[in-house]
Amino acid sequence: MKAITFQDVEHLAYEDAADPKIVLATDVIVRVTHAGICGSDLHPYFGREVGLDVGTVMGHELVGEIVEVGSEVRDFRVGARVVAPFTTSCGSCFHCSSGLTARCEHGQLFGWVEDGRGLQGVQAEYARVPLADGTLVRVPESLDNAVALLAGDILSTSTYGAELAGVGPGDLVVVVGCGPVGLLAIRAAFERGAREVVAVDRVPTRLATAELFGATPANFETGDPLETVHERSQGRGADAAIEAVGSPEATRLAADLLRLGGSLAALGVHSEAHLALSPGEIYDRNLTYSGGRCPVRHYLPASLLLAQRDAELIETLISHRLPLSQGVAAYRMFAERHEGCTKVVLLPG
Repeated sequence: MKAITFQDVEHLAYEDAADPKIVLATDVIVRVTHAGICGSDLHPYFGREVGLDVGTVMGHELVGEIVEVGSEVRDFRVGARVVAPFTTSCGSCFHCSSGLTARCEHGQLFGWVEDGRGLQGVQAEYARVPLADGTLVRVPESLDNAVALLAGDILSTSTYGAELAGVGPGDLVVVVGCGPVGLLAIRAAFERGAREVVAVDRVPTRLATAELFGATPANFETGDPLETVHERSQGRGADAAIEAVGSPEATRLAADLLRLGGSLAALGVHSEAHLALSPGEIYDRNLTYSGGRCPVRHYLPASLLLAQRDAELIETLISHRLPLSQGVAAYRMFAERHEGCTKVVLLPG
């Protein structure tokens, strides 16, 4: 099969890779119809996360059709149209039972193979999905595959972020970073009753899209977001902040915009050694800081319902639908933040 594979920092390849096979009786093989490029894919791409084996198939966002089923799979048959979270999950261990499916005792992350161990990614014509019954969810018949793809990662992640931040009715919420996750976090904050969301970024097109999602834009390069927040909070600061970038600068900015007693949720994947906030500051300002990998499988059924309801709006985030053969160029475009590039969906076959 053809796949996008890791070769080195900022060096990927579109090449032949081994066809996946059933390894365990709980596996299925999926013919990939839609695979996303995610901001967290850029961490190994830029070398911020190291250890990925050369030749590893990239990617963790998957929608496709089941073409082969292991003998112990109960809930799925050949031909089912399915969406997968970015991690597999058994559905029955302690963590899965408590809703923390991203930390399943038997789970794996798609697209991470290190020292020969791990699970290949899904930016390929076919993908192996272990623990199929606990991992996969059927795509509703009426839902576009590309919109379902977003439910399988960033839509669920944004919902998780609003929950981590403790967003409640009447809150003023700040979202730092208006990439796809941040834009959907705006929607998630309103779903939980926020009275206003201030969206902070420096890219005019992203801020314009944030307005379409109902937010008040604040460009940190041309103005002071703190002034915008203080005008809307009687000088106190925001009740909650959702950081959707994954950098210490974004953490620092989000914290600066919070009131005393505010909550900060980190959705961006962080690779720095130290938190941009000190324990003393968290104590002195009575702040709450939360983060962690989203348990997407836990949220996915509700996310698919939300995706059906708001499909037209969510689909506006997809700027490019490209054949898998253009995947290497698509990574460069996405990594360089070309104007108008928000969410890239790759189409194998």
